[in-house]
Amino acid sequence: MFKLVSIFLLLNVAVIAQDKTYNDPFIIILGIAQDAGYPQAGCEKDCCKRVLTDASAKRMVTSLALADPATHQWWLFDATPDITAQLQLFRSKTNAAYPILPAGIFLTHGHIGHYTGLMYFGREAMNTRSLPVYAMSRMNGFLVQNGPWDQLFEINNLSMRRLRADSSVNLSTGITVTPFLVPHRDEYSETVGFSIQYQQFKLIYIPDIDKWKKFGRDINLLVKESSVALLDGTFFKDGELAGRAMNEIPHPFVEESMLQFSTLAEADKKKIHFIHLNHTNPLLDKKSVPFAEIKKKGFNIAEQGEKVVFR
Repeated sequence: MFKLVSIFLLLNVAVIAQDKTYNDPFIIILGIAQDAGYPQAGCEKDCCKRVLTDASAKRMVTSLALADPATHQWWLFDATPDITAQLQLFRSKTNAAYPILPAGIFLTHGHIGHYTGLMYFGREAMNTRSLPVYAMSRMNGFLVQNGPWDQLFEINNLSMRRLRADSSVNLSTGITVTPFLVPHRDEYSETVGFSIQYQQFKLIYIPDIDKWKKFGRDINLLVKESSVALLDGTFFKDGELAGRAMNEIPHPFVEESMLQFSTLAEADKKKIHFIHLNHTNPLLDKKSVPFAEIKKKGFNIAEQGEKVVFR
């Protein structure tokens, strides 16, 4: 019996030793909801009431954690109002193998769901020291020139790292992050998506954009060139917000996106994971007809807690 166990252990160790992917970087999806989360504040509709009877249906605001096992560092993409729970989610998903604080934070733009989590790094909370924040020029100016955010930089809780469109940031062991401009409601800052690349694996992250036709790039080509594409799926269809003009908050409806990507090969369609879902979006309900439709047409919906390995 002892010999059998020993042989099994030796074989198991050999398999692990041959598996070189254990050091590959990976993404943990920390949230998939629109800026106000799910359920949304003040919502008394059936879509939000569902969470009252099924707490597991709750979803946090869209955010990503990028981890590098080779260096034991990780980076946060978008600092959301749910950051307290999201830091714990990352700890849980990685068995506390990484520091509680990221090595840096990358921001897409100046809407509430994407940067307001920065407040928890201030002296009222974690009181960090010179934690790097990567942001574009206007986003940089918005934070360092307006209270209460300016205090975070004045007392060195945070330190600014300015991004440039289409200019890559080298993180560690071959991981690069490249911001690119996307059209969006830029009241306080420009808006960017990110390309995160390691060797031949490339992940595209575009949580917010007005419409694909306004994008200065061929989104279909970007999908083809990527390994995974996390794309704006805020609203499923027009008319979803009763009593509101949806052209005031333009996003590509998922119905429009499915048409946009209809000519892609099946393998490319599978790369697309819709994210940043509004509380009214039926894709939050896995039992809904639209959810089944999305899957049938070859697309995916991002999952909170999902792990994407760069291999």
